[in-house]
Amino acid sequence: MLEVEVAGIKMRNPVMLASGICDLTKESMEKFSSAGAIVTKSVGIEKRAGYKNPVFCETECGILNAIGLSNPGVDEYIKEINEIKIENLIASIFGKDESEFYKVAKKISPYVKAIEMNMSCPHAKKVGMEYPSDEINSAVENVKKTGKPVFVKLGMENILRRAENAIEGGADAIVAINSVKAMKICIDFAEPILGNKIGGYSGKGIKPIGVRCVYEISQNFDLPVIGVGGIMNAEDVIEYMMAGANAVQIGSLIYYEEKPFAKICKNLEEWLDKNGYSSINDIVGIALKK
Repeated sequence: MLEVEVAGIKMRNPVMLASGICDLTKESMEKFSSAGAIVTKSVGIEKRAGYKNPVFCETECGILNAIGLSNPGVDEYIKEINEIKIENLIASIFGKDESEFYKVAKKISPYVKAIEMNMSCPHAKKVGMEYPSDEINSAVENVKKTGKPVFVKLGMENILRRAENAIEGGADAIVAINSVKAMKICIDFAEPILGNKIGGYSGKGIKPIGVRCVYEISQNFDLPVIGVGGIMNAEDVIEYMMAGANAVQIGSLIYYEEKPFAKICKNLEEWLDKNGYSSINDIVGIALKK
């Protein structure tokens, strides 16, 4: 009932663990084996320290973070995932140009089912959302040389143009959206709370933005879409899939609920059965027809 397939990858359910959540070690990722797939921490060609503390704070309707893509570098990270017991492991990677993207992808591709290109981090300098739109297609073309399915993760900014460039490069799926560029100020000290001042806003507050982006991508392009942003329950999954998502990713919810996947999947099955659907694929994109 919940089985889906995205770019040739078969998943037992459409609910994936998003990049950046409990994905630094093999043990932390294996705790979420009930997810349809797990996306690794975003890794680059070399070690990156990230930003000074504080790198995280809660807001009224979500979470603000500015970690700065800290990671041990692809060579060290491969040692961590080499013998991981995860059926569908997807590598999130970043780079400052197409050469870096390809080098990281080539190194990590033997250990994963697919590559997710992070081209939308809202606070990392020279990478992420600052990656030039007109260079996306060539970067995707290079990563495609690994022979693995390539997902491109985009933010809300210029999303249709950037999606078109990714598709021209051969992207197998679009992941939408990343966290939203935002800020929180401590009024007692009259200064930004985060060490980097500006961070990425995630959580239930951005769900309507994510749903809109998935809807527009699905309206304009014919390829799988993975919805991300503010998913807190089964109803949110259904909403994203009705907007056109073939699968979804969960991130911020893990901060509030340690193991939500089994509960969400159970509630999805109950909703589908109650509403007369034999497969979750039957609801994908039905809101586009209205």
